[in-house]
Amino acid sequence: MYKALIRPILFQFDPENVHHFTFSLIRILFKLPGVKSLFKKLYVVDDKSLERQVFGLTFKNPVGLAAGFDKDAKLYNELSNFGFGFIEIGTLTPKPQEGNPKKRLFRLKEDAAIINRMGFNNGGVLEAVARLKKNKGVLIGGNIGKNKVTPNETAVEDYEICFKALFDYVDYFVVNVSSPNTPNLRELQDKEPLTKLLKQLQVLNFQKEKSKPILLKIAPDLTDEQLLDIIDIVSETKIDGVIATNTTISREGLRSENKEEIGGLSGKPLKQRSTEVIRFLSEKSNKAFPIIGVGGINSSEDAMEKIEAGADLVQVYTGFVYEGPALIKQINKALLNYRK
Repeated sequence: MYKALIRPILFQFDPENVHHFTFSLIRILFKLPGVKSLFKKLYVVDDKSLERQVFGLTFKNPVGLAAGFDKDAKLYNELSNFGFGFIEIGTLTPKPQEGNPKKRLFRLKEDAAIINRMGFNNGGVLEAVARLKKNKGVLIGGNIGKNKVTPNETAVEDYEICFKALFDYVDYFVVNVSSPNTPNLRELQDKEPLTKLLKQLQVLNFQKEKSKPILLKIAPDLTDEQLLDIIDIVSETKIDGVIATNTTISREGLRSENKEEIGGLSGKPLKQRSTEVIRFLSEKSNKAFPIIGVGGINSSEDAMEKIEAGADLVQVYTGFVYEGPALIKQINKALLNYRK
């Protein structure tokens, strides 16, 4: 029903406006009696064999919602009823920020893709914390970044602020230094500043009575040499895993008329490269750390490809927009058959 009826209507309107509209609609719907049960019946695959133990956490199933969809933790409880095993919120920054000027979100329909240059628009970490206090058992990842006005030289402080504020309210952390939409942010992926950043977060982490998993989200545009650096950094800093990958700045092979818009590209065109990165990290590290695979998952076959390449968990975003909530159910059903 989504692809045949709902998506054609939604795709007639501005993507960012539609995003806010659907959030409001879902919030209203879930206040109606019986709606939560209906969505669970339609989309949730409840099977013990789908459980995964990864970096010390138990995931009900290995299919998550990637960061960027529910940036401000406004709808994670409702979205969990679409079949997700976990929800990643953010990217959050210490202070609220508007992000980049609109228009900043573009559908590439012919390519089943999206270009965004949102720029870490969010209400700030404390606003999200207030909402996370109402969590009803959803496994949450907290994706953290720096404010646009914060220079790279003091970026560590921004990540520390977010880490401290979120610690009691998320199950794992994701350090985002790979968005192409915040000026100079990707420079923090270089070996020296990245090692310094992750080590400092680990100092805070190990001061806690019980530490929490820290993951690094990387760009798909890294060279093999840079990916080998990532493997070294994970080993040296003893973080818990990697999310591969964020959006790409590549525009290779695109057909849509708005393909030259500035920003990060997500969706189907990213599928091959993100899988290559997952396979490279898995093989070259000898499976030394867990990987969450994301990028171009539009079908259960795409998800299985990521898992076979070495991903322990997967996340969707653009595929969720194009395929609807049935995608999560399809992936989980395929995983049940795969396990057998």
